[in-house]
Amino acid sequence: MSAIERLVADDAVRRLTERDPSLYTDQLDMRQAITHRLGWTDLAQRAPSRIPLAENLARQVVEEGATDVVLLGMGGSSLTALVFAQVLGSAEGMPQLHVMDTTDPSAVLGLLERLDRRSTYFLLSSKSGTTIEPLSLYRIFRQWMDDELGRPAAGRHFIAITDPGSPLEELRRHDVMRQAVAAPANVGGRFSALSVFGLVPAAMLGADLSAIVGKALEMETACSLPAEENPGASLAAWIADAHADGRDKLTLVISQPYASFGLWVEQLVAESTGKHGVGVVPIIDYAAAAPESYGPDRAFVTMGSAQDAKLEEFATAQAAAGAPTFEITLDGPEDIGAEFVRWEFAVAFLGHLLSINPFDEPNVSEAKEATAAVLAGQKDVPRPVADIDEFAVTYSGALSGAAAPADLSTAFAPIVAGLQPGDYLAVLAYLPDTNEYLSPLRHALTEISSSARLATCLELGPRYLHSTGQLHKGGADNGLFVVLTMQDSGDLEIPGSTYTLGELYRAQAEGDLVTLASLERRVMRLHIAGADPASTKRVGEAMIEAFR
Repeated sequence: MSAIERLVADDAVRRLTERDPSLYTDQLDMRQAITHRLGWTDLAQRAPSRIPLAENLARQVVEEGATDVVLLGMGGSSLTALVFAQVLGSAEGMPQLHVMDTTDPSAVLGLLERLDRRSTYFLLSSKSGTTIEPLSLYRIFRQWMDDELGRPAAGRHFIAITDPGSPLEELRRHDVMRQAVAAPANVGGRFSALSVFGLVPAAMLGADLSAIVGKALEMETACSLPAEENPGASLAAWIADAHADGRDKLTLVISQPYASFGLWVEQLVAESTGKHGVGVVPIIDYAAAAPESYGPDRAFVTMGSAQDAKLEEFATAQAAAGAPTFEITLDGPEDIGAEFVRWEFAVAFLGHLLSINPFDEPNVSEAKEATAAVLAGQKDVPRPVADIDEFAVTYSGALSGAAAPADLSTAFAPIVAGLQPGDYLAVLAYLPDTNEYLSPLRHALTEISSSARLATCLELGPRYLHSTGQLHKGGADNGLFVVLTMQDSGDLEIPGSTYTLGELYRAQAEGDLVTLASLERRVMRLHIAGADPASTKRVGEAMIEAFR
């Protein structure tokens, strides 16, 4: 029976739209938790009632002279905003939106240097109100604003977005922030694109929210149609059929204007499906190479405008070569609203087809707990086996006991030796998010992908901990992991904390290393002693050499 036939036989469309948790489990305690996560199924229908609030907030801050808005968030609370900022950009006369979803001190220091405190406003975005990254960033930016404007006046520059009754609401009152915007409590973070987590940042950009929500509503209506006519069900069935054929690497090839949408899809798919030894591995592909460059574990989704001839050529070539290929065509940037909905429904249907609960993230807490233990000095971090010039090499998990390498290229030998059909290579990089640091790594992974026909991905820490990190730990044991860290070039105190931002950043990398190792994943760490972009070029060259 095909996946679409299963959805029809299981009456999946009706059960999902009626928020029936039995679609995912027979256990009563799990049903309650799932029901509490199904409030997203009619968000587009409800979104128009939130548009005036979002637009009024945007108008107020613009009238007060806002030139920049900084969103402090992680995962589902930040990635929709990132997509809107990069796909739509700022309308004339509206502020620039900066999405801060990192604890990298260099990123924060760089932004502090560019901002004018009197014309900068902040969105503190956290569903739970307890997420360590945005709360740490808030303390830093709040102190910075207080020093210039004084505490009461500075508070007018901060808006909290959170669930009703969360600790962030109490913090908002205590710190006299401007306002707390209530998000729907029955919507999980990664399914919250059309809630205030997405609408308020989009309004700050001056986006046409009515057009975006209108497109989303059309898709939401279509996703309640019978499975054979349902765009969400069709995409889910296509992914499930490909997965059943061993094509678990969902490869996203997206036109440049919409490229950031891949990061949102990556989180949604990886965190929703990567658990209990099952998982669809999302791969963001920047190369769009010839069919012979890919292995038999690939299924391709292309996304872009009808005028993108190269994208169409790529899709045609892959389909002709026998690779499953799903094409999504956009008429304009506002269609992003519809795609949020299509993918949310698709992943929800996919959870049923894979017999997993797509609304939990059981392994995410492991890395959080390990980070806290590292910060408290209660967790031993694996030690390097070799220092090669300015690079310290550590092997952990299933690679423990590997011999000390003689040079940088042979440092990757245990990774190469452990390679199995169907594996993927993930570089987990705790590095500045700039082209000078990351381009050499992207180039190397593209070369390795083609030469070894190996799925590769570059993940930025700590962002990936709230995204693909769930898949790395809870999914199938087919990942090879390189944790790449670098000596901080600067640091910042976190007011009220016993550790600095740089210490938190490093502890997050080491906490994930410890967690992956405890699960016997194949993982190595490469630590760069200096903060020099030339070092990542050397790493990239060494990786290419190792995989030849």
